[in-house]
Amino acid sequence: MPRQNPREIAARLLREWERGSDTADTLLAGALPHLPPRDRGLCQELVLGVLRHRAALDWLIDQKTNGRRQQALAQILLRLGLYQIFWLDRIPGHAAVNETVNLARKHDLGPQAGFLNAVLRNCLREMDDWRARLDDLRRERPAIGHSHPQWLVQRWQNRWPDYDKLLEWNNTPAPVYARRNPLRATADELEAQWKNEGATFEPVKRDWLGSHEIYHLQAEGSPAAMESFAEGKFYVQDPSTLASVYELNPQPGENILDLCAAPGGKSTAIAERMNNEGSVLAIDLDEARLGRLRENIARLGHTCIEPKPLHGIDLKNAGPFDRILVDAPCSNTGVMRRRVDVRWRLHARELAVLARTQLDLLQRAARLLPVDGTLVYSTCSLEHEENEAVVEKFLRKRRDFEQEIARTITPMADGVDGAFVACLRRVELGATSPEPEAC
Repeated sequence: MPRQNPREIAARLLREWERGSDTADTLLAGALPHLPPRDRGLCQELVLGVLRHRAALDWLIDQKTNGRRQQALAQILLRLGLYQIFWLDRIPGHAAVNETVNLARKHDLGPQAGFLNAVLRNCLREMDDWRARLDDLRRERPAIGHSHPQWLVQRWQNRWPDYDKLLEWNNTPAPVYARRNPLRATADELEAQWKNEGATFEPVKRDWLGSHEIYHLQAEGSPAAMESFAEGKFYVQDPSTLASVYELNPQPGENILDLCAAPGGKSTAIAERMNNEGSVLAIDLDEARLGRLRENIARLGHTCIEPKPLHGIDLKNAGPFDRILVDAPCSNTGVMRRRVDVRWRLHARELAVLARTQLDLLQRAARLLPVDGTLVYSTCSLEHEENEAVVEKFLRKRRDFEQEIARTITPMADGVDGAFVACLRRVELGATSPEPEAC
């Protein structure tokens, strides 16, 4: 079987993404397993890099073509070539040009292949000048220079003086973080095995993390190919996602509900903090994601987790629950360095729609908690409408809940992906207190 060209695969995936067929992560997940291991990294880098810097790349193309509109494939190939020239230092410039032009000829772009060749070679000759102009662009027109939608940049600019650090963060490839599974390995055991597997690692310290719970992990190839991964000794997870589990504070023997559980990062972390003793009901609407949840549970060896589709269970009769986690669907603005295409798919009007869904989930969860029960609400959003505003609306409706803590984790302040978490507790209303509003 002839070797598949990773650049050609990247161009095809970018065309599919432009047509709106699926998310970048889903497209890559379907394509990468069919590539040789040595080509997977390049293909992924090209797809994510082009999406990450899409606006700046299009600005470059406009400058070199006097704003002349290109055919869809020609535009994608120009983006691929320019990304390699300006952002992918390990690829020699002449190789980036030649490979791009060869793809254009292979796909019968005719005279446009020569045009692409001229544009790319001209940029290569004038690289230093264009790099300086890109630096100016990031300062003067950050939405284009940092490749973010203008409406989002304006929101963040109004909120944070150092918003530019967030833009830079989102354009930095995300490292791999690994959560140790204490049910399968001690810190010493896992670290010894990682050394034998040729990996390097460093424990991550944050106030919501346990000792040697999360590591920054660097390994050859995919972490999923490591023996320690197959043996269920770690789970790939960003540190910020564990803040909600910390505030939930699950205890051995308790009955816990994870209302939006798949693919299982928080459910399995809850089970580990419970020492696999008790019950974790892990609910999700998406059957495909539930499949991933079941795979993760089996690999990690957590027997206290029961994954269920939302439509397949009567939640009113499944409790009472000691604690409930609502990790609500959200805009993902806190994790844009990982979900690089979110910035181009998200629209400002969607925030209000998401907030209504989030409030509804929180209200539904509240019905399932007894007095003194703990309700944790979390998102991976940085937006007020999805975070503090949702909690405020909930507390106005449910006077029998009190907020114990709320925090926003930001890349600028905390050095990890963004998240929001609020811990709420149900209290007993006094005889003269008004009843909570119906939800």
